[in-house]
Amino acid sequence: MDEYKYLGIVNWAKEVIREKNLSAGDKFYSETELCGIHNVSRQTVRQALAYMERQGILSRRQGSGSFIQSPNPVSIEKNSNLVGIVSTYFSDYIFPSIVTGIERVLTNNNVSMQLMTTSNQVAEEARALEKMLAQNVSGLIVEPSKSALPNPNMALYNEIRARDIPLVFFNAKYSWSGNPLVAMDDYAAGQIATEHLISLGHRKITGIFVFDNMQGHKRYQGFMNSLIEHNIPMPEKRVLWFPAGEHSTLFVKSGSGLSSLLDDSTAVVCYNDSVAVELLGFCKQQGRSVPDDLSIVGIDDSKLAKICEIPLTSVQHPKQQLGETAATILLEQMANPSFKAKDTLFLPKLIKRASSGPIGSQGCEQSEVIV
Repeated sequence: MDEYKYLGIVNWAKEVIREKNLSAGDKFYSETELCGIHNVSRQTVRQALAYMERQGILSRRQGSGSFIQSPNPVSIEKNSNLVGIVSTYFSDYIFPSIVTGIERVLTNNNVSMQLMTTSNQVAEEARALEKMLAQNVSGLIVEPSKSALPNPNMALYNEIRARDIPLVFFNAKYSWSGNPLVAMDDYAAGQIATEHLISLGHRKITGIFVFDNMQGHKRYQGFMNSLIEHNIPMPEKRVLWFPAGEHSTLFVKSGSGLSSLLDDSTAVVCYNDSVAVELLGFCKQQGRSVPDDLSIVGIDDSKLAKICEIPLTSVQHPKQQLGETAATILLEQMANPSFKAKDTLFLPKLIKRASSGPIGSQGCEQSEVIV
């Protein structure tokens, strides 16, 4: 992203300082020289210089230029009592429970937290990470934005790595990252949801998944492999993909093709409960009976699953336990830099409710059944 080009200059400058063994008081390149070297605007160079000044790498003197302030710019004192939390969302769905779990562990260990949300936008992720770096946090717990797509914030993650700031991802992580992940086993979630429907006799099963995050890809993999293992043919037309946060477009009456697809389906595995609840509403508008005409299974077992008109069968997300585990791993990394954490995946459970049943069923009990 052009907006964050200055971070590339920052990383380049640190390498130059190291390679040339520059000392405190040595003069650094001028704005004009940096513009020519990096072929960028003066505004971009000034952003880079201002950032390095905030980090204590450079000091700028009016009319004289920029000078090295610290010959070892990576050695920035961290705020040992502050951890940064970057989440895609917070106010609803499963996110408050995850953050509550994180906060409980940090508070019990006398560590404060700074929470920022990104609305699953990479530009907002960049702003959040930059703010955390400016506050010299001693650790980070991050839910990545659009984790299945190439990420433009590599300079920021390189900066985190250069400063030796412990980082734990939750729910998903970027494919290039060597940092630990704490998540539900999303592959298992897709498989469990599909196996449940197959056990009820369904063969024409549609899947609806997010394409721009890793959770969607893994849930799709579990869904598809379950069908393959049961020798169930799976036409590609039975899989619908959508970008995260835009699932409402699937349920527009005209143009989506969803209605005709459902005519030839007896069950649907939904990426999450939000999609499943909207699908319930869509079926009601069309006069489709759930589960008589169509069985529906969600994933995450959010509050939505319990309060909707037809209680939703869903795969249970660990939520608070996930948050507690992520915070525990981060604190261990902060206390012991040599600690190498592995990924932690929680095996989910299916919560049976009224939205799923055998083909031609007359409904099922409203009470929850965990399998």
